[in-house]
Amino acid sequence: MTEKRYHNASPESGEAENIVVGRNPVLELLRNGKEIEKIFLQRGEREGSISLIFSEAKKRGIVILEVDKRKLDQMSAGNAHQGVAAMVALKEYVSIADMVAAAEAKGEKPLIVVCDDVEDPHNIGAIIRSAECAGAHGLIIGKRHAPVIGQTVYKSSAGAAELLPIARVSNIASAIEELQKLGVWVYAADMDGSPYSKTDWTGPCALVLGSEGNGVSRLVKEKCDFCVSIPMYGHINSLNVSSAASVLLFAAAESRHTR
Repeated sequence: MTEKRYHNASPESGEAENIVVGRNPVLELLRNGKEIEKIFLQRGEREGSISLIFSEAKKRGIVILEVDKRKLDQMSAGNAHQGVAAMVALKEYVSIADMVAAAEAKGEKPLIVVCDDVEDPHNIGAIIRSAECAGAHGLIIGKRHAPVIGQTVYKSSAGAAELLPIARVSNIASAIEELQKLGVWVYAADMDGSPYSKTDWTGPCALVLGSEGNGVSRLVKEKCDFCVSIPMYGHINSLNVSSAASVLLFAAAESRHTR
């Protein structure tokens, strides 16, 4: 059996840990159905087994990034990368349906967080920590424009990333439609929404949080059932996304538990 060549990249490198390099090791991951976050291919390489890796990854919907050789050299830490590297998931993901079913099995109404293009791993980690502490049943992130659930997220979440179920989806708008079909009301956090204190959080609900710079995207917002806001009383008109998540999630938790 081909030996896997793993490298734990440092946080300073901008990549998460669990990097597998080499053509045969990466092919082995694909054949065994291993959860892969991203595949990095050397720019211009499309010969031999690289073309097979590309087609298999595309078939599975894995994010493929073309990078220069220097980037792969950095990621491989001296190992022979042969023009390819894969970032392996630390977290075992669940489906949205399983997430909702698990909440109902506990006799609870689902409370789920959806991150729409939240890219900072520290923010994702802080959101996961708040979600777990508030008794939420899961987090949904996209395959693109979302950080790997790796070392930085685990540390920022104070270990909550190991406890909170996470679903990783190809399309956030489609995920919202799936939630609605499962009987979950979807609330977008938006400055033009109704005050969160006047929102009924007691039913099955999902809270959608937008990106650090642009908030919830237009298409995703249109898919949501309601918009909720946090009133601002100072000169700054918005909170950091992880702070907003904490305020809204604990408002939902208090509403559910006091009623």
